[in-house]
Amino acid sequence: MSSRSAALRTGLFRHLAAVGRCHLAGLLGLRVVAAGAGVVGALLLLPVGLGLWLLPPAAGALRRCGDIARRRAERWSGVRVTAPDPLPRAAGARAVLADAGLWRDLSWAWLEPLVGGLLVAVPPSLVVYGLFGALVQPFVWRLLDDGNWYAFVPVHSTGLMLAALVLGLGFTAAGLLLAPPVLRLHGRWGRRLLAAPRVTELQRRVGQLTDSRTEVLEGQAAELRRIERDLHDGAQARLVALGMRLDSATRLLEDDPPAARAVLLEVRELSGRALEDLRSLVQGIQPPILIDRGLGDAVRSLALDSFLDVDVDVRIAARLPAAVESAAYFAVNELLVNAAKHSGAGRVGVLLVHEDTDADGPRLRVTITDDGRGGADPSRGTGLLGVRGRLATVDGTLVLHSPQGGPTTITLEIPCVSSLPKTSSC
Repeated sequence: MSSRSAALRTGLFRHLAAVGRCHLAGLLGLRVVAAGAGVVGALLLLPVGLGLWLLPPAAGALRRCGDIARRRAERWSGVRVTAPDPLPRAAGARAVLADAGLWRDLSWAWLEPLVGGLLVAVPPSLVVYGLFGALVQPFVWRLLDDGNWYAFVPVHSTGLMLAALVLGLGFTAAGLLLAPPVLRLHGRWGRRLLAAPRVTELQRRVGQLTDSRTEVLEGQAAELRRIERDLHDGAQARLVALGMRLDSATRLLEDDPPAARAVLLEVRELSGRALEDLRSLVQGIQPPILIDRGLGDAVRSLALDSFLDVDVDVRIAARLPAAVESAAYFAVNELLVNAAKHSGAGRVGVLLVHEDTDADGPRLRVTITDDGRGGADPSRGTGLLGVRGRLATVDGTLVLHSPQGGPTTITLEIPCVSSLPKTSSC
């Protein structure tokens, strides 16, 4: 019962927080109106020259409002909105006018209060109106005349007062339940207007592909060098020694059979070590369990090998492309090693989900959370940078949230398509 009541309290707090966020989003709409009006005023004053001075700061204020909305959309509803390129610093009015993101920001500034603002106003309005009916009407209805109505209920008797109370509780519950989906819908609405222009996204994509291609070529060269070095220092050296032992055993076979037998036993031991070296080499290239049983079981095997207590939750109903599975497997492996070395954590949770949304398309989302001390910084080491580089080759992303004191949450997203029909995917 205690766990159930704790879950109910957690759910209630989450919905109350969503209502508060809807209210804050509505207040941001007022600021957006002011920033948008400033930009329009500066544009109107361009012919007389005053707008040349007013437009850059006004556009900067509007861009800051858009940045706040983009961050809130991702943090509150999980909707990622790509930001346009920053406005040029110390730029004149001409550079600002040439910025494609300005006109999208301006369109958002005028449409947000009319569409987004009204949308996020629904849950708080329902909650406030519902609390008025549930907490105020029972005490004031006797003081009011027959014109006292609550919604469609004329409150002038005890029975009708109870009906208003029940209706108020219903409005409150509806507002609480609607707040999270309204936030997600508001985030998607904002993404339509606030996302970077298509030209900007294509330019970024070209740059990412160029960088990732360079990283892939460098990584392939480094991997070939590693394989060559491992073969030379490991299996190749043991095979050479094995051949020499066999040659020695051949010479001793007729003259000293016991000595030849001892040498052959050494040969058997050397062959076993060479086989182990080859197995380790293959494991580093592509683990057999990943090829045979898929990403879920491969990550579970990593959890079993980890020094930490790792819980793995797999919500993947089909095999994913080999490149996606390989990138996710080695990324999880690297992050578990980092958690064991640096986080001071005792427990780690790994969640693998294959999602298919109309907006983002099919994608693999991997969330790794540990209860360590937090404070992870990608700039201090090569571990997270290496994971980001590996993910970039498959157009994946890494988002790190690691406040001081923990917990640390790392979210990996990789676009992918299931190898089974869409109806069988998560």
